Amino acid sequence: MLPQPENPSKSYEALFADIDQGRIKVPIFQRGFVWGKVQTAQLIDSLIKGYPIGTFIFWKTYEELRHIRNIGNVTLPDVPKGEPVHYVLDGQQRITSLYAVRKGVILDRDDETIDYKDIYINLDLPTDADEQIATMEPPEQAIVISVHKMLTASLTEFIGVFTQDSLQKIEVYQARLRSYSFSTIVISNYPIDIACDIFTRINTGGTELTLFEIMVAKTFDVQQDFDLHHEYVRLLDNNGAGKDLEDVGYETISSSTILQCISVHLCKQARRKDILKLDKQKFINEWPTVKDAIFIAVDYLRSHLHVPVSNLLPYDALLVPFSYFFIRNGGKKPSTRQNKLLAQYFWWASLRNRFSSAVETKLGQDIERIDAILREEAPSYQGEEVQLSLDGLIQHEFRAGEAFCKAVLCLLFSFHPRSFADNATVEVGNAWLKQANSRNYHHFFPKGFLGKNNDSSFSPNLLVNITIVDDYLNKRTIRAKAPSDYMRKFAKGNPDLDDTMKTHLIDDLDDFGIWDDKYGQFIQKRGRRMLTELNKRLEPNLG
Repeated sequence: MLPQPENPSKSYEALFADIDQGRIKVPIFQRGFVWGKVQTAQLIDSLIKGYPIGTFIFWKTYEELRHIRNIGNVTLPDVPKGEPVHYVLDGQQRITSLYAVRKGVILDRDDETIDYKDIYINLDLPTDADEQIATMEPPEQAIVISVHKMLTASLTEFIGVFTQDSLQKIEVYQARLRSYSFSTIVISNYPIDIACDIFTRINTGGTELTLFEIMVAKTFDVQQDFDLHHEYVRLLDNNGAGKDLEDVGYETISSSTILQCISVHLCKQARRKDILKLDKQKFINEWPTVKDAIFIAVDYLRSHLHVPVSNLLPYDALLVPFSYFFIRNGGKKPSTRQNKLLAQYFWWASLRNRFSSAVETKLGQDIERIDAILREEAPSYQGEEVQLSLDGLIQHEFRAGEAFCKAVLCLLFSFHPRSFADNATVEVGNAWLKQANSRNYHHFFPKGFLGKNNDSSFSPNLLVNITIVDDYLNKRTIRAKAPSDYMRKFAKGNPDLDDTMKTHLIDDLDDFGIWDDKYGQFIQKRGRRMLTELNKRLEPNLG
């Protein structure tokens, strides 16, 4: 059972002594310091008048999280060795504003320099005035003192500078600020997920912190120079300083997938609760191993399974079992049998829409399948078989973001599609593969043509009507022309057109009804061709 929260009060001096000594920190998942001088002046005015300003909530823990190390021009010290830290869960803007005034912070933000020394006390007003005493823009001719100077200097330094009446007011305001008793709530040694849940509820109106944000905070380590956020950014794009996923077209892999990769390596599970329980030191130690395995898995997906870019990967989650395989296989290349079993697993998971729900649980189950493949045993798919039919395939609408459609596109890429015009290899990239109207996705019977000349009941936007072409052909040459029209033009310039079309699973232009513009015939023939190839991959010859 969790300990009950404590409700100690804390004086102004004690609060900022703890910040100065490194005991109070702002976790990195807090939004940035956004209060300006107007809000800060109002806060100072409330303290001077003795108004309540709300409760500060702290999480007291020995967990070392990634935290804010600087406030403006002030560098905050590390946590004293062996002592707990108090992370601010609620009240960050208020605490930071007060600290900014006390330390005379100069902050550069949005092309503006904000100097928090420029907040003043109007000494012309009585100490019990209803008007705002603390202000950033005091009236002209008014006698004022900087709040920063008032808090950092002794009263004797003002003798001879201010009148006796002003000195008495300064003394009153110093006492009020320095003796102000802040209301606090301290939760001690709560698990990080509960502490973050508390933060979410009180700060963001129910907008939950992502698991990645929590793990970035939890695994941060200054001494070991480990920052998961920076590691993830460098994994995606290292700006030419080394290997990265952007170089091979896999820069869209999500941060949650990366966490799942390391989690299945460390505990064979990928659930949120399992990731949150991962040991920080093991996480840091194993990061290089997992990162290398991700690169190897991506290379394998591209070379063996013909997934050229990450936007064609049916699920990001597929990277998880494949990275696990390459770690557990000890750096060896897969055997012939393992290659066949890995390919079967890929096609099964993709065509079954395996990770459309309950991803974390299913990843844990599939790790057992990968363990079987590591032993060169065929995993069991009993009760979860993929049943493909010609009718189902030829009626399937094309949706670029659907796993099943992506799997069929990967099938097309496995035949290395070539340009209708000159038999050159078609190149693709993530930027063009996000939407169904991508420049690389071509309806072989163009939708514009079928809108006027459809000889069948088949929808124009069918998956089996999709081919992979380059931008120039799709948008400038083919457009809404009849297939017989544009293919005759290509035949004149491409003597290898018959071979070219075989790379698109269109084996015979006559038999597929292309010269006669027979859409229904084309759909049936190409559907059978695709079905044959998909079934080969689902039921490989294992020998």
